[in-house]
This record gives sequence, structure tokens and C-alpha cells, in this order.
Amino acid sequence: MDRVLATVPRWADENVLVGFDTADDAGVYRISPECALVQTLDFFTPIVDDPYTFGAIAAANSLSDVWAMGGRPISALSILAWPVKEDEADLVAILKGGADKMREASCSILGGHSVADEEIKFGYSVTGTVHPDRILANAGARAGDVLMFTKSIGTGVVSTALKRGIAREEDVAASIASMLTLNRAAGEEMLRGEVHGCTDVTGFGLIGHAREMALASGVTLEIDSARLSFLPGAIEYARAGAIPGGLNNNRDFSSCAVETAGAIAPEIEALLYDPQTSGGLLFTMPERDAARLALAFPIGRVMERGAHAIRIL
Repeated sequence: MDRVLATVPRWADENVLVGFDTADDAGVYRISPECALVQTLDFFTPIVDDPYTFGAIAAANSLSDVWAMGGRPISALSILAWPVKEDEADLVAILKGGADKMREASCSILGGHSVADEEIKFGYSVTGTVHPDRILANAGARAGDVLMFTKSIGTGVVSTALKRGIAREEDVAASIASMLTLNRAAGEEMLRGEVHGCTDVTGFGLIGHAREMALASGVTLEIDSARLSFLPGAIEYARAGAIPGGLNNNRDFSSCAVETAGAIAPEIEALLYDPQTSGGLLFTMPERDAARLALAFPIGRVMERGAHAIRIL
């Protein structure tokens, strides 16, 4: 995708405050000196069996990019691909789950678009607002900052374990609860401090999104694997080989940017690349502000740029 995007023509527009140059979470377009629009889009195939829960997770995942940019979601358009043979009751449940989660976020659904397809896909295009001087981007991390994170890791591995029939019910429930948790409260708390760089961790995994932040900011991010939080069962399932295909793709793409200091268990190393759905916010800020947060925890630090973008302890 990096190679393809490099061929896409672009033109100068002084009102484009964040485009796709640094693989940020959303685009930002200034509409006045006091207001800019934050725009993002995300959709995917079902990752849980219950249609209502799938719709709600899809909404939470789509909303996250706006909070990662320091914005406030205000409206959304749904995106739906639906097989004609599927049960209409399931479609109703998916849409209701998404609508309820959007209501929780105080984000209005204005409509959407649907197509007939052989595979179910659902998500949203979300628009938010942010002051042009208060935009958060993945390019702002500064050496000396603390690297903070807001959720546990492992949704991809737990989902794969469920598909293989080896996941415990309580572990699946914990993973679903994490995916259903909006980043709204964590994002609002984060903004009480001086945030320098921010992204949310989704399909590219922790390492993939950290890599984007490090490259955009011209720094090295040092991640202490002992400080990470993992979802219940995630380490066990990774050890048992419940590895999603996306995890291996993430590792193949990003591992060249990683330096490892010391021995790391293979299952822990694998989870660093695990594709997350509705994952946490990853951000950097001065230590004085980081110590005041209750909904985020430190997982490392920002260093001057070294030989690699990521250093894992």
C-alpha cells in the first residue's frame, strides 16, 4: 500500500492539515480558524458470532480514530456489504448494535451506503471536529517523552482461539468487553495533559502503529514488554499456536524496524504484532503529565532516533 499511495497524485491545499503522508489515523481539513474536520473510515468482516455485538464493535473501532487525533466525533455514515441470502434479523441486530454504540459516543448517524456482496462487511465513515491548533498526530513524539497505552493486547489471538474452539468463554467475554469500550474517556483524560504524539492501535498491531509513529516523528520508541498488559488467555493461546494470519503479515512488514534487547518469549513477541480491533490509544507525553493519568499506563519511552525505529526490552 505504501508503494501504491506514492503513485497517487496530490495537490497543495493549505487547509489540509493532516493528509495521508504519514499514515495517520484520520485526515484533518480546516474549515475556519477555529474549527477543522476530522475524517476517517473503517469497516471489516464479523469477528464475533453475535450480530449486535459485531455492529457495536465496528462502531467503537471506527470512532477511535477521531479521539486519536484529539477530536470529538459528531456524525457518521454506515458502510455495509450484505449477502442477499443472510437472515434479515441479523442485519437489524448489526445496525442496532452500531447505532447504540454511536449514541453512547454522542455521534449522530446521518445515513450510509450498502451493496450486495458474498461476504458481510460493516463499519462507518466518521466525521469529528477539532481546533486546528490542538490536532494530535502520530508525528509529534519527542525524545524524553513517556510512551503511554490504554488497553490490553490480544484481541486477534483470542478471536483466532475462538475460531479453533480452544478459547474459554470468560476469555472471549473479556476480549469483547475491551473491544466494546470506547476510547472516549481515555481520550478526554489524555487531553488534560500535554500530548505530543498519538495514534490508536488497530490492525497493524502495537509494533506496526508504533513504527508509524516513530518514523513520522523521527525518533525511536523503546517498548518494555514487561510493562504491557495482555488480555486473559492471550499469552496461553499464542503459545498454543492460535496465530491469526494478520499477525504474521504484520511481523513480516514491521520486524525490519525492530531491535530487541534481551530475550523475549516467542508468545510475547508474537502478541506485539497481533492485529487489534478497537484497540487502545498509544501516545507520548512528558513524565509529569503521564503520572496523573488513571486510564493509561506507561509502556516505554521516546528516545533520540537510533539504528531502528523500535527497540523492545
